[in-house]
Amino acid sequence: MLRTVTVTRYITPLREGGSLPAIVEADDEFMYVLKFKGAGQGTKALIAELLGGEIARALGMRVPEIVFANLDEGFGRMERDEEIQDLLKFSVGLNLGLHYLSGAISYDPTVNKVESSMASLIVWMDCFLMNVDRTAKNTNMLYWHKQLWMIDHGASLYFHHGSGDWQEKAKQPFTLIKDHVLLKQAAHLDEADKKAQSLLTSEKIKEIVSWIPDTWLADDISKDEQRARYSQYFATRLANAAIFITEANHAREALI
Repeated sequence: MLRTVTVTRYITPLREGGSLPAIVEADDEFMYVLKFKGAGQGTKALIAELLGGEIARALGMRVPEIVFANLDEGFGRMERDEEIQDLLKFSVGLNLGLHYLSGAISYDPTVNKVESSMASLIVWMDCFLMNVDRTAKNTNMLYWHKQLWMIDHGASLYFHHGSGDWQEKAKQPFTLIKDHVLLKQAAHLDEADKKAQSLLTSEKIKEIVSWIPDTWLADDISKDEQRARYSQYFATRLANAAIFITEANHAREALI
């Protein structure tokens, strides 16, 4: 289960993010990048961040510690920026924080290289999650202490923002993989699939999904039913991984 902290100090906004995440300090005296439930995509972006980040961790990737971050009522009343003040007001309660990797630098595809087997696993994961946000323009990978770290999975699982049959969407290829920053290096997707299938057991998926807080889920359907939908979506997507692997291989062939 994830730790819960209470935000004690707002340090600075990260304005490169459209949802205005911020660096904050919590009552454990650590700093976090805070993702606000009051931002544009609401709690569904936090659910995607939680599920995507913990699935990456289950696959053996380095991901900053994810915590639940409580924002007390009245926090930020002295904030002068009205946009930030509104964001804080609408984010009272449980938000999501990622341990701040001080001094980390962004992955640069013109400078850094990722070994092919790891690149393949990352591409596989982003196909699995339908993550649209790991491109050359915005890699969402960091180097910290000479190691590669995965961040920012809030743009994953975009299907849950719309209506329709989740199970049908789970069987779809991920055509936007053509824009993935590591696609050229992903020469071993079949091997990545075998590894991922062995690590993402139904028990592991259900455990991760069980961490979604009740307050992030809709009120019109039971919370357990909503969690079951996510678990079933992932199970269906795993069972039909050949569909998105084929799409990724075709997209890669078009690049090289």
